[in-house]
Amino acid sequence: MKLILASASPRRKEILSSMGYQFQVEPSNIEERQNPELPPKEIAADLARQKAVDISKKYPNEIVLGADTIVVLDDKVLGKPKDEDDAFCMLQSLRGREHQVITGVALVKNEKIHCFSVTTKVWMMDASDEQLKAYVRTKEPLDKAGSYGIQGKGALLVEKIEGDYFNVVGLPIQKIAHVLSQKFQIEVMG
Repeated sequence: MKLILASASPRRKEILSSMGYQFQVEPSNIEERQNPELPPKEIAADLARQKAVDISKKYPNEIVLGADTIVVLDDKVLGKPKDEDDAFCMLQSLRGREHQVITGVALVKNEKIHCFSVTTKVWMMDASDEQLKAYVRTKEPLDKAGSYGIQGKGALLVEKIEGDYFNVVGLPIQKIAHVLSQKFQIEVMG
């Protein structure tokens, strides 16, 4: 039984590898559809489910892991920025404030679906416009929900977190390891 990661995220691949899991990468290319009727925790889990179910059609007897990370500020979901101006505006809205990073996870095998989400509170420092513009110029924010990456230069903007650091990076590995062990009898390999 193989583990299939339904994501092209280098951060997710790195986390799984560093924990000793053997897996294959098979990114889902479905058009993600957010259901605005759902609360943010369920939006993240539903997006992860969509990806995992898509790839599980190709690998029905394997365990497919889908994940999706969103940033939530005042109950509003912040996705990936459209461009540098959008990234700057998002970072301005986050500065000096607390927000939530929610990663939804779906594990699918033989049409059995286990979904959950993990929330981490993040406090962004009260950075100046110049600091935010300098960060945006690095291009790092352009492919990240909420326009920052805690595992990169964006760490300089984060004042503190409460919860799972790996969740903010994009994969709550402790909870995933627990579910893989309990539901699928897969322990860390390597």
